[in-house]
Amino acid sequence: MLKRITRSITSASLFLAVYFLLNVALRLALPHTLDLDEAEQSFYSQYLLAGYGPQPPFYNWIQYAIVSVTGISMWVLSVPKNIILFGCYLFYGLAAREVLKSRSLAAVAMLSLITLPQVGLMAQRELTHTVALLFATSLFLFGFFRTLRQPTIWSYLIIGIATGIGLISKYNFAILPFAALIAVLPEREWRGRLIDWRLLPAAVLAILIVLPHALWLPDNLVSASAPTLERMTAEELAPAGLPRIGQGLLSLVIAVLGFVALPIVLIAAAFRRDFFRALSASSPMIRVIERMMVISLLAFVGVVLFAGASDIHERWLDPCLLVLLIYLFLKLETTDLDLSAGLARFRPVVPVFMVVILSILLFRIVGIQYIGPYTRTNVPFSGYVAELTATRKPVLIVAGTKFVAGNMRLEFPDIPVVIPFFPGPGVPEYADAKGPVLVIWRGETADDPTISPGFANDLVRSGIHLQELKTLTLPYLFGDGKRSFSIGYSWVDGGAK
Repeated sequence: MLKRITRSITSASLFLAVYFLLNVALRLALPHTLDLDEAEQSFYSQYLLAGYGPQPPFYNWIQYAIVSVTGISMWVLSVPKNIILFGCYLFYGLAAREVLKSRSLAAVAMLSLITLPQVGLMAQRELTHTVALLFATSLFLFGFFRTLRQPTIWSYLIIGIATGIGLISKYNFAILPFAALIAVLPEREWRGRLIDWRLLPAAVLAILIVLPHALWLPDNLVSASAPTLERMTAEELAPAGLPRIGQGLLSLVIAVLGFVALPIVLIAAAFRRDFFRALSASSPMIRVIERMMVISLLAFVGVVLFAGASDIHERWLDPCLLVLLIYLFLKLETTDLDLSAGLARFRPVVPVFMVVILSILLFRIVGIQYIGPYTRTNVPFSGYVAELTATRKPVLIVAGTKFVAGNMRLEFPDIPVVIPFFPGPGVPEYADAKGPVLVIWRGETADDPTISPGFANDLVRSGIHLQELKTLTLPYLFGDGKRSFSIGYSWVDGGAK
């Protein structure tokens, strides 16, 4: 059965489609409380903007377009994400097929993406913008390898589309096309691809895709970059100078090991001596991929040395190291050894990982009282809504955070949900509200719903004056009944008289 699944990209894709349908079904079966990234998408889906803050807007635009047609729901938040992830696997398989002679090996390379923790588990658990980045990276690799092997106007345009999408998915994607360009230069056979006239329409297409956000970016550079820079520098952990550089380089090494260790161990265990023999294999394509990865990682070394980064996250390495699996299987194929025994041992890894990932996604919610700290999905938002709206319904909801705003938006799809001063000055909806307005927030901790001074000041500046602050506390979903989560709220009259 597994051998038939890995016989071609088509059969492997059908197998993956079933897996992603199971992911959608599982998310719909779990509580509809949104995690942070899901809540952001729910809240942002009310607006079509050139930029939304620290993350580029591609995923937000996709979500907005779909919500504009269908309305907000758990389906609309889950299905597009899994389709984009499926696209990541599919184009990765197509990229593998461009460089691998064996169709079966290309299918295995595609399926083996699930062994990368950032792709298999983390992307399913809570990420959104990174999902778009993974898709753009796979699409770029497909266009890039196709252009090296058999250039056409379409292969160049695919590179342009992928570059445009990648740059407005995550800013660190910019490393990939730069590294690919430099990696090709030493290869005389492919150097001419860089001065081909077809590169011009590809560049124009990438610019057109990026242009709306690029025009927004200069006037909003601080809001777009400050949160990421704060996470990267981790000032409280390293004072300055050499200690910061040392911490940053160590963080990069740990991130690289965390990214590559598991698939390397699994492939080495499956192919055994063949794997170690393959480490010395080389070819023009292998050399290009090696240079791409090295140049990409050197770019992060530069970020550590010159930008003061001291905390590198694994997911930031996605555009640099996603090609790793294609690289490893290409080395194996280049040895001209009989790989059938290794493939037979590796194939069961994929369904095992699928079962394990689905189990983790399930039990991190329903078994939370036994296995760890409560997640945001365990917060009982549907219970809050039932309590708060038992006697009256709001005409407007003013929320303190995107987590709260997105969840309230899902619960009240026909009621505007706003955050003070996003996307513009003040809360203009409040002045026009004809009826009760619900102001709702969460505190710094689960059991302390104290309103933050910043949100309180924003409310006053928006013309909203709270008369009575109340608290609502409910136990966590699937909890032991002893731990609860509290929110603060207040009902006020709308601004319209």
